[in-house]
Amino acid sequence: MTVRTVVPASPRGPLPGAWRACVGTGRLNLALRADHQASLARVQQDVGFGHLRGHGLLSDDMGVHRTSTVDGRTHVRHSFTYVDQVHDRFLELGVRPFVELGFMPTALASGDQTVFWWKGNVTPPRDHREWTDLVTALVRHLVDRYGLDEVRRWPIEVWNEPNLPDFWQGADQAAYLHLYEVTARAIKDVDASLQVGGPAISPGADDWWAPFVEHVTSRDVPVDFVSRHAYTSGPAQHVPFGTYQTLQPPQALLDQLGAPRQHLAGTPLAGLPVHVTEFNTSYRPDNPVHDTAYNAAYLAPVLVGGGDLVDSFSYWTFCDVFEETDVPTSFFHGGFGLLTHRQVPKPTYHLYAFMARAGRDVLARGADHLVCADPDGRVTVLAWQPVGGTDAPPAPATHRLALSLPVPTGAPAVFVRRERVNEHDGNAFAAWRELGRPFSPTARELAHLHDCARPALEHRHLPVVDGRVDLDLELSRHEVTFVEILPVRPTHHEGLDDRRLLGGHDDRLVADHERTGAAP
Repeated sequence: MTVRTVVPASPRGPLPGAWRACVGTGRLNLALRADHQASLARVQQDVGFGHLRGHGLLSDDMGVHRTSTVDGRTHVRHSFTYVDQVHDRFLELGVRPFVELGFMPTALASGDQTVFWWKGNVTPPRDHREWTDLVTALVRHLVDRYGLDEVRRWPIEVWNEPNLPDFWQGADQAAYLHLYEVTARAIKDVDASLQVGGPAISPGADDWWAPFVEHVTSRDVPVDFVSRHAYTSGPAQHVPFGTYQTLQPPQALLDQLGAPRQHLAGTPLAGLPVHVTEFNTSYRPDNPVHDTAYNAAYLAPVLVGGGDLVDSFSYWTFCDVFEETDVPTSFFHGGFGLLTHRQVPKPTYHLYAFMARAGRDVLARGADHLVCADPDGRVTVLAWQPVGGTDAPPAPATHRLALSLPVPTGAPAVFVRRERVNEHDGNAFAAWRELGRPFSPTARELAHLHDCARPALEHRHLPVVDGRVDLDLELSRHEVTFVEILPVRPTHHEGLDDRRLLGGHDDRLVADHERTGAAP
């Protein structure tokens, strides 16, 4: 028997916005592509992220650091043609840059080690003065172009995952701390109010916090925020053009979000904003879990609870226009994106879109639900089937939730609108598999995928009894569902009688109308 949860009428506070304060993307050169821009326009319309972070702002394919040798003399020019196009478009679509400084331009690099197929250089600068000249030129250009008040709202993060030898040569901690110091000072020399932070460490690198704190405090190095990443996947199990991994339970992600404040407690950095500038289930861009309804159900409690722990946590990434291991070889390929190429929503996209439509104030939170309300009496319910990690038993076929919800407006009835995403409904990945898993869908197949990506929709009318309405939900396996409850005040239409309609009528609706005093 399902126990009914009585939701209080008084709000417990506003819904934290950390879940959409930032989102990730691929290397920034990809933002010049039409598919990337169309995807960003779609996600901004349905979700509305505050900031966008990506790799490679200073890599060679952005053309920022340029040299020309004439008559034996080398001339340097800092060019911002592509940087401007990318940032201009971001701002047009209502999202601000979360600036990641990296990777090293080849002309400034001390070595030739690179990461990803597009070869981002991950070595320290051969001359830190040349590096800080570049940083200063970039930041001054941003301030000149967009204004100081605007750029003050762009956090600037120094490098990406320097604790990993793939991203920072030798994972040399001392070299990173020196890079952080000279970079932070260069940024503050442009304007002391600009935000700078780091160390952007990956999971499993909490031993970097103490040296980072000691370095910046002992040397009075500027730091306005701290950052790290969070993933819960195990070692990669490679298959041709793909990867599978084990997963820890969702609570492990929340534990990682809470780790920075735990490690910084009692230090001079305690109380600084904490930004998780990447998070997801798997850290691989070719893991099919990202395409599934399971991924959405897994992340639902993380989106709901993460705002208690950090100032932002950035889903990696908003779309599949993304290249690390190489150009994807199949339409669905386990990409990080909330959207596929051509803007087909995945189940996790719908989780974000549902959260964006939640009410302003939180009434209740539980292991499988979030109930919110707006001042006008609208109540929303986000519900999900709880799932575990690899070691958890399989999720049952159904999950039931019973709620008693307040209707504070005194309305006699409510309109209930419900959207469902699960292993079948609102699931383009399931439809793609049923279509035979085409590598490159035809125009007709793509249209079907867009259609099948729409959440299943149902609606009904319920009476209010003593200022409350009972809502009973049955969720399918790995389902995320979103319910809107709108107060209804029936309007009397003289002479209108639905019982006289040819084809019959809904007896429940007629009975509800009779109870609320309106003509059927």
